[in-house]
Amino acid sequence: MTDRHPRLRELRFTLIRIFRSPTAILGFALLTIFVGVAVLAPYLAPPKYPHNPYRMPHKGYSPIPKPPNDKHILGTTSGQYDIFYGVVWGTRTAFKIGLFVVGIAALVGVTLGVIAGYYGGIIDEILMRFVDIIFAIPLLVMAMAIVVAFGRGLDNIMIALAMVVWRNYVRVMRSGILTLRDQDFVQAAKIMGVSDLKIMFRHILPNAIYPVLVIAFMDMGSMVITASFMSFVGLGAPKGYADWGQMVALARNYIVGPPDDPFKFWYTVVFPGGCIVLFVLAWNLIGDALRDAFDPKLRRR
Repeated sequence: MTDRHPRLRELRFTLIRIFRSPTAILGFALLTIFVGVAVLAPYLAPPKYPHNPYRMPHKGYSPIPKPPNDKHILGTTSGQYDIFYGVVWGTRTAFKIGLFVVGIAALVGVTLGVIAGYYGGIIDEILMRFVDIIFAIPLLVMAMAIVVAFGRGLDNIMIALAMVVWRNYVRVMRSGILTLRDQDFVQAAKIMGVSDLKIMFRHILPNAIYPVLVIAFMDMGSMVITASFMSFVGLGAPKGYADWGQMVALARNYIVGPPDDPFKFWYTVVFPGGCIVLFVLAWNLIGDALRDAFDPKLRRR
């Protein structure tokens, strides 16, 4: 019976353990909603500028936001940019940031971690001492310095974050490789004449990749927060770009309303800020579920 194959049994056990957790179900539900919004963005909020759909439409230039109404169901922010449009297309921006940064960082970090852990010696020393130097500088400080050096913009923020975040994956990957490279199945592959490249990426990597996957899911959310902060301080997307951090930046003067009505402009912060919180929460909940499912100490409990 194919369902008795060890790998299929393990896969089935893993999926059951993941979806047995209510928090994991909540995380996947939130993520499904965001994916749906991103996919249906052209239908939910038809672009006014087809050549640049991430440019938020606005009517007028008044700095005072307007509350939700028939024409703008979530209201407008400073500069009369439509909040609903920014929230919808900002979902695509969030996925673009997370997938790009985590994808590049994981690719670089996993490759270097495998090489350092497998070969050891002088190669390991050189690579890990370089990683130690990178770790000596706080992530946000280094990312902001790179953006300032190469110019402001969302693309440069993503490149800067990818240039810094890869360091986390190197250490995690290297530690996993060190525990596997002396195992019997690796030594048997060497005796049989299997090439180092094939041993690393076919025999060792699949057994050491799980901690990296957990970190990657966690970073998907944290990178969006970091990019939003950099947009908030003026290093990110230009004014009017559909980015949640940029939208919060547009509302910075209206986070607190007049003394007689401090929550008058609540919608300018709650909607884009709420999207950031829920997006990050979704990835964190999924990451926690994967950690519990893949951790050998917790897996069979």
